[in-house]
Amino acid sequence: MACWTPLPPAAAVPVFDRATLTRHWPRLHAGDAEPLPTGTELFAGWALYHAGQYQQATELGLQIGGAGITLANKAQAVYAHHLERSEQIKHALLVEVAARAEAQRAADPTLPNAAYLGAYALSRYVNAEGMAPGGTADVGSRVRADLEETLRLAPAHADAQLALGALHARVIEQLGSLLGRAQGVSKETSLALFRSALALNPSSPIARVEWAHALLTLEGEKKLADATRLYQEAAQLQPLDATEWLEVQVARAVLTD
Repeated sequence: MACWTPLPPAAAVPVFDRATLTRHWPRLHAGDAEPLPTGTELFAGWALYHAGQYQQATELGLQIGGAGITLANKAQAVYAHHLERSEQIKHALLVEVAARAEAQRAADPTLPNAAYLGAYALSRYVNAEGMAPGGTADVGSRVRADLEETLRLAPAHADAQLALGALHARVIEQLGSLLGRAQGVSKETSLALFRSALALNPSSPIARVEWAHALLTLEGEKKLADATRLYQEAAQLQPLDATEWLEVQVARAVLTD
């Protein structure tokens, strides 16, 4: 595995030991509903992830196997989306995550984050390619089905609600409200999913960023003030780990454009 791009030096993130990670786990995993790990190695892997050492977390997760695959998939997908500079490598990393998640689901169909991380990786891949999930029938249908399956397995999975709300908004952007309704998507459902996701994970920067983007997609300039408020809230949040730090930077970048 080639050396991955590290976090920028400006990213001041804590080092988590078992006690601090256990204490902060409910907040850190309010989005993905991942259960607290039991094994020492898996704990160490998640500590690496939250400190932004995504390559080491991925490698350790793959070495552990089993529940470690979820760790590896999340670390690799987050790294690819936020930090990888090469588009070709980013695409390869996301496709690799999607394939591993599919195999993980085949081995155990009851894992919500196997379905979710497969959908997340594919969705980020499609976005990086400049396509809309709703406009690419095969991939879009798979992403939507995986997110809906995640919510069937874990109804309070805030990240899946967030991703599904964003997907509804992008489908409407591409097809319009009437054709979107024919495919079972709507503005009302999209906004309801964002509201629910933020209620479940109120400390999430990315929930605010995605909701703001969806408001502009669905409502345009008339929702600019609301979207700006959400971006500002995200930019002012105090990140608890490396991934939240990266998400806060996304909000700050939007506000400075």
